[in-house]
This record gives sequence, C-alpha cells and structure tokens, in this order.
Amino acid sequence: MTAAMRPNISACPACDAAPAAEALAERAEQQEARIALSVPSVHCAACISTVEGALAAHPGVHSARVNLTLKRASVEADPEVTAEDLTSVLEQVGYEAHELDAGTLSATQADKAGRDLLMRLAVAGFATMNVMLLSVSVWSGAEAATRDMFHWISAAIALPTIAFSGKPFFVHAWSALKHKRLNMDVPIVLAIVLAVVTSLWETTLSGEHAYFDAALTLVFFLLAGRYLDHRTRAVARSAAEELAALEVPRAVRVIDGKDETVAVKELAVGDWIKVKPGGRMPVDGEIVEGRSELDRSLLTGETLPVFAEPGQIVSAGEVNLTGPLVIRATAVGEQTSLHRMADLVAVAESGRSNYTSLADKAAKLYAPGVHILSALSFLGWYLFTFDMRTALNIAAAVLIITCPCALGLAVPAVTTAASGRLFRKGMLIKHSTALERLAQVDTVVFDKTGTLTAGAPELTNLDRFDKDDLAIALALSMASAHPLSLAITKAAQAAGVRPALVSELEEVPGYGTQGKVGDRLVRLGRPTWVGATAGNQTSAFLRVGDNAPMAFLFEDALRDGAEEAVRALQAAGKDVILMSGDTTGAVESLATRLGIAKWVAEALPEDKAKRVQTLAQDGRFVLMVGDGLNDTAALASAHVSISPASALDAARVASDIVLLGSDLSPIPEAVDVSKSAIKRIRENFRIATVYNIVAVPLAVAGLATPLIAALAMSTSSITVSLNALRLRG
Repeated sequence: MTAAMRPNISACPACDAAPAAEALAERAEQQEARIALSVPSVHCAACISTVEGALAAHPGVHSARVNLTLKRASVEADPEVTAEDLTSVLEQVGYEAHELDAGTLSATQADKAGRDLLMRLAVAGFATMNVMLLSVSVWSGAEAATRDMFHWISAAIALPTIAFSGKPFFVHAWSALKHKRLNMDVPIVLAIVLAVVTSLWETTLSGEHAYFDAALTLVFFLLAGRYLDHRTRAVARSAAEELAALEVPRAVRVIDGKDETVAVKELAVGDWIKVKPGGRMPVDGEIVEGRSELDRSLLTGETLPVFAEPGQIVSAGEVNLTGPLVIRATAVGEQTSLHRMADLVAVAESGRSNYTSLADKAAKLYAPGVHILSALSFLGWYLFTFDMRTALNIAAAVLIITCPCALGLAVPAVTTAASGRLFRKGMLIKHSTALERLAQVDTVVFDKTGTLTAGAPELTNLDRFDKDDLAIALALSMASAHPLSLAITKAAQAAGVRPALVSELEEVPGYGTQGKVGDRLVRLGRPTWVGATAGNQTSAFLRVGDNAPMAFLFEDALRDGAEEAVRALQAAGKDVILMSGDTTGAVESLATRLGIAKWVAEALPEDKAKRVQTLAQDGRFVLMVGDGLNDTAALASAHVSISPASALDAARVASDIVLLGSDLSPIPEAVDVSKSAIKRIRENFRIATVYNIVAVPLAVAGLATPLIAALAMSTSSITVSLNALRLRG
C-alpha cells in the first residue's frame, strides 16, 4: 500500500472529523449568497419588521437582518436569488432599495471609537473609586508607614490607569505640539502629568498628601466629556465609500451572443453589457441595442425619465426603466463618472477638517496663559522658599484649578443639549462642529427634486377628462411602471375610476403603452409617439383612435414645510438659492411658486460643487440642503449641509445634519438653536474665565492644594453643564 493510499490513524476521532466539517462548512458557504441592500427609507421598528418579513417570505431567503443606523439590509439566500428579486420585493411593500457591493464597504463599520472611549472611561471610573477609598483612609488619620503604603498602592493603580485611559489626550496633545500649535489637550496633559509627578514626589518623601485621586478624577471627567461629545452625533461613514458601494457588483456581459454574469471589476473597455429593466448601469458606455427610458434623478436631479436609444451615452449609476439595453463600455472602474463623483466628494470632505472649533480657538488663548502662570508660580515659590516640593505643589494646583475640564466640557455639554432638542424636532446632528458652522450661515442653497419637492409627479388636471377616457388611461397606465403612469393610476383609482377593457396591452420601451378598445388603437405616452406637441409642463398624452391627443399634466408635489422653511429663512435675512439639475422650465416654475429670486437649472454635479465653492470664496457661509447622488459633492463642499432621511445613503453620509422626518420646517429652527448654542458655549467660556479669576490667585498664593483644586475644578464643570442644560427648553 502506498503512502497516498494509506489511511491516517488518529487518536482523536474528532480531529479526523474536523477537516470534513470544515469542508462541509465551506461547501455550505459556497451554496449561500450574501446580498447587501441599501434601504434608505427605513426609519423605525415597524419598518424593520416589514422589510425583514417581506425579505424572509421570499423563496430561497434563509435570513434577513436590517441595520437601522446604516439603513441597510443583509440577506443570506440561495445562489439563484438575485438582488433584483429582493429590490422588487421591497418595492412591492413600499420601500426603495439599491444593491450595495459588500466587498467595497469597510469591514470595520462598528463604532470602534465610541467603544474605545467607553472602555477607557470605565477603567478610569473604576480606578478613581478605588483610589478614592484609599484617600478616605488617609484623610481619616492613617499615618507614617500605613499612609505611605496607601499612597504607593494608589500610585500602582493610578499610573497604569492614567497611561491607558489618558491616551486620547496624550495623543492629541503630542500631535498638536508636533505641528507647533496648541489645543485644549495640551494644558490637560500638563495638569495630569504635573499632578502625578507631584504625587510621586510626595510619596517618595513620605509626604502627607498625594494627589493620584485628583489626577484620576480629572481624567475621568474629561473622558466623560469626550464620550458625551462623541455620542451627540452618528459616526459618519465616508461618503466616497458609500458612493463606491453603489456601483453594481455584477454585470451581464455578452460574448458571441451568449450572456455570462461576471464581477464588474472584470469588465474592460469595449465589452458589450446587457442591462435589464430596473437595473443600474455598471459602467459608462454607449447604447448599441434596444430602446428604453433612463432614470437619472439620483445623478442629475432630472425629474422625468430620459428617452434612450442606440448611440446615446449613459453613465454608471443611471437606472434603466422600461426595456432591455445593450451598452458598449467606454469607461470602467475608477474611470466611470460615478467613481469620479466619489473622488469629488472625498476632496470636498477633506476641506471641512480645516474648520477650527471654538474649543481650539479658546485653547490658543487659554493654554499659553495657563502654562506661563504655572511656570511663574513654580519659579516664584522656588525662589521664595527654595523648597522644590512646595513650588511643585503650587504649580500643580495652578494648572488643575485653571479648569481645563470646564473648558473641555464647555462645547460638548452644549452640543449634547442642543442636539437633544433638535432630535426631538426631527433633526440628527452628525458632525462635532456642525452647530458652530450652522450658526454662521448667511446663504441657503436648496436642491429641487426630492428636497423641496417630494420627487414624485402628481396629476393636476384629472377633472378635465370624461369617465370613459379616464378608464382607458387607467388600463394603459396600470400596465407600466413609468413614474407618470404610476401617478395616473394613483389619481384615477383615488377618484373611483375602474379600468376599461383593453386588449393586446403592450408597453413600447421608451415610448409608452398601447392596446385596443374594440377595433380602436389607444396609446398613452410620449407626445411625438401619439402625434401631439409637448408644452412647457410635464405631460403624458392619451390618444383614443383618431381622436385628438389629450394631455395629462403633472406637477412635482412640494415637500411638507417647504414653503414655511423658505419664508422663515428669508425672513431671518438668509439669501435663498434654488440649484437643480432639472430642466429650466421646471426649476423656474418652482422658484416662482416659492418666491425664490435666485435659481440655477440643468446643473451637473460638478457645477453644483463649483458654485458652492465659488460662494465660499466670495466670503459666504453656505448651508446646502440636498438628497441625491448629484448633490453629494456640493453637500461636502458647503460650510454645513443637511439631507432628508429619505435621501440616498451617500447624500446623508456627506451631510452634517440629517432631517429625520419629511417636513422641512425644522431647518430654520435648527439655525436659531445653533445661534443659541454658540451663545451658551461663549457663556461657558466666560464662566470658566470668571472662575479662574477668582480661584487662580488662591492657588498662586498657596492657599489651595491640588486636591482642593480638583474639587473646585469639578464644581466649575457642574456649573458649565447646568448652563448647557438651559438649551433643552
């Protein structure tokens, strides 16, 4: 028997079974598809239940889980289940869905920063309690060797705790010093280090007082403020990453007349690609076969679908609506328009980091004064007493009592209170400096489709049609998923109209729907197809036999609170601008309706971003409000930005504030609250300053030990927090 044929003998039967189990698991994994879907319209527990239930009920789906924070559904299913099947299922229950490429999403979506801060806060709190217990024993009368032992035990607890829990402050302080600047963490670190050094000095000399508890308390309070600040906003993911994830992960390539499904990364320029109705374009290209209509609303803001025929150029991310298309790829991967838009967003996002927060501005003034004062106190007392211990104790007391904790809490305490108030009004603050930037706004730029309007056409002239014509139109519209057909269906059914008996129903991709009533040909669709002339208003035409074509007129419905928001912002002295990728007629009509004097139509994504940047260069502080992929670069370029919760993930991620409801009226209130928040922040700085004016002379005079300084610091922190709570009303 050869070695290859000889069976392996194992003393552990389970060990022999392990490889087989691994192989079975691997085969099971290969037999299961994992699909990620973006579901931007989920917003509550009922939505989660509906979406998960609908997906789980679909044949072949093993499990479905919805992440409300990420607005994402993760599905495990049989290999034959496709993302198109699942998006159709969700559309039937009223939820828009888009396939995401899970491979391009970060594998570390969890809130690591929050968990890290919480862990360090817990360690600091636990250590502080234990050292406080030891300090109580010392204050109660422990002397000599017993007191020294308690001090050394306190040091053994405090030193590793401060090294671990204080890491965020040490890292940020070192980063600032390395770049030859000061921030709020520099005096904080100096206070901590000096308190520890003073305590070690006292302990080695068998001194009566050590201040390890004060150092730990300082770290604990500051970490609490840092974590409070972190929790006031959702952890923002990269908008560029979300845009990349929207790129379709798979495509159908046509080779020698045969279809094969391949990964998008395998496509090359010149490949022929088939895109089914309802599918998203995977690459930039040119149509070579088929006729259909394209939904470009997410990319350009155009309300109406665009007619598509051979020779027309298409872009990655556009949605094919009515008929199958074959396109020839002209740009793939990083060369596509969608990827270039992601690059625009990434560049624009980086500019936001240049904004200096009020806390850092205060640090530039505060830190040098504190350091100089502490150094002078040390030098003066050393020259006066020639006692290093006394001089070091007083210098530490000066640094601690000058309240880096109160200043550290001044901003997060206010932003937490303001964010809570706005959350109750339906707005979620994402970015740490969003409120500060919102208070400076003097110009507001609105997108049109999906932002000021609902993004869905409404039939406006239903009453001009007789019942028979409406019945025919309803029968034809029910056979199509075109947005205008859906609007006719909704309006006619609401009016109690019943569909007529239409035979030979057929949707002609790119043109409309036709059939026969008796021997008469009936058509509903594009004006040129039915022999009509289009007007300036959005329309679809019905022709019954040889009768004259009749126009169904549509108007994009205003979003709730749109008129109120525009009027309130204008009344507050803000310059309001409407900027859209939609047609000139549609944009002008809405601007007139809302009383907006300045408007821009047919703006490409790059144009929007450049116009916002130009306004900024002119010294304007721009608030951008938008919801589509075409708005992401402008949202990231603006001084501050807002997106509705119904916006696509990429737009929400690029924005600083998310409007949780469908009503725009909270936007002016958010501007008012932000101004009040800045007022409270400045009041907190003044409270800390007045406190320092009173407390610092006592510390410099040697009348406050580092322990008393720590207690005073805690009092000032509580005062700052109580002042911030006034914003909750």
